[in-house]
Amino acid sequence: MSAEEIAAKLWGLCNLLRDDGVTYHQYLNELTYILFLKLSEVKDFEKELPEEYRWQKLKGIKDNKDLFDTYRELLATISTKSDNANIKEIFTNASSTLRKPVNLRSLVSSIDLIDWYDEHDRDVMGDIYEDLLERNAGEKKSGAGQYFTPRPLINVMVDLVVPKLGERWNDPACGTFGFPISINQYLINRHDYIYKDEKTRVFQQTTALSGVELVQDAHRLALMNAKLHGLDSTIYLNDTLSDFGKSLKGFDGVLANPPFGTKQGGERPSRDDFTYPTSNKQLNFLQHIYRSLHKKGGARAAVVLPDNVLFEDGDGAKIRRDLMDKCRLHTILRLPTGIFYAQGVKTNVLFFERGVTETGNTDKVWYYDMRTNTPNYGKRTPFTLAAFDGFIKAYTGGLTTENVGLEYDGKVDDQKRAAITDERWQCITREQIAKKNDSLDLGLIADSSLSNGDDLDDPIDIAKEAVFELKSIMGELDAIIKELR
Repeated sequence: MSAEEIAAKLWGLCNLLRDDGVTYHQYLNELTYILFLKLSEVKDFEKELPEEYRWQKLKGIKDNKDLFDTYRELLATISTKSDNANIKEIFTNASSTLRKPVNLRSLVSSIDLIDWYDEHDRDVMGDIYEDLLERNAGEKKSGAGQYFTPRPLINVMVDLVVPKLGERWNDPACGTFGFPISINQYLINRHDYIYKDEKTRVFQQTTALSGVELVQDAHRLALMNAKLHGLDSTIYLNDTLSDFGKSLKGFDGVLANPPFGTKQGGERPSRDDFTYPTSNKQLNFLQHIYRSLHKKGGARAAVVLPDNVLFEDGDGAKIRRDLMDKCRLHTILRLPTGIFYAQGVKTNVLFFERGVTETGNTDKVWYYDMRTNTPNYGKRTPFTLAAFDGFIKAYTGGLTTENVGLEYDGKVDDQKRAAITDERWQCITREQIAKKNDSLDLGLIADSSLSNGDDLDDPIDIAKEAVFELKSIMGELDAIIKELR
């Protein structure tokens, strides 16, 4: 049975639990607890669990009520009975949403019967879990889409920043840890000896990759996702925009998709080291990211940000100016709408490299427009790696989607880029950007629908975007009023 088929089977079990009042998001949490117990047997680390909570003991309980009572006791006490840090974190504040003992029996029996290896004897548990995370993100009612970046986009961003062995990478708003897991797989694909050399393996599994997540449920899923992919990475349950974030620095690279919106109540971040503190969370995350890169040369980042970061006045313009001074902002990808849970919000990927000096690092920015005159991605038109064909060719100066992950060396070659003929691909100088008050809201081609008198945008999407921008403005006004008082 393939990983996708197993994931579909596990997801289908949720339908059996609907009369138990279990939502998809609650079900995924429940699966996480039970899968971890099974994982401890499959991966041979169950000695780190209290003996009475090990998989064979649990599934061997014959009476459904006894099984149910033992399971609830396990959730309440396992984090205090185990010395394993991952176990403590995954099961912190754990509780069951199941109400009927027979439903727990169904989950335990179904998971126990699954063969966790494919026909090539490859461990597919990590693939299955990521599939479940993606299904959960697709359920709009669960609200989990805000913690999940589409895998095609993650993989493209990883391919283009070219992580290297021995580097330290961080995601300061890591959701379910998708970026670091993709980095790990990228390195395995390029260096098949990664787990044969013990020193390399230990560094990769424990130190190379790290993340921060503010929401406990998402943090739990991130820990589980990392564990299923063979990683014992440090994933902090904390707020990057608090004083804690000041300790996150000296990284070789950052990949991130920070949460959208303003800080609650229009408040500014609690940390005191930002040059331009603002209530706009994405602008604060952007400041954090380029400040967290080392200045030895070669440190780089790719970050997903909404359009308002590109054009917001005031502190927004100052932060963009600071970014272009301290970093070589070399590429902006204008993403299509409809690929995130908040479909009315238009997004971009900014690619930049930290300079060794504090000024004058950006002289030009290359733009690629994947948004205008493109399909509306959704169930009818899936968002796949193929959508990036033109962008990858332009960014790399000629490579294809199929070979970029194994062949691209990470160099931004302006001569090769200039040789690419594509109406979506254009270069805008720093002088031209300065004339626009340092607005980066540029690089979009002409919308063909407007010449026909049609409006390509959905009115609902327009309304959502207007609300988003209004909230951002209101947050800034609130902060200004508080300061005046």
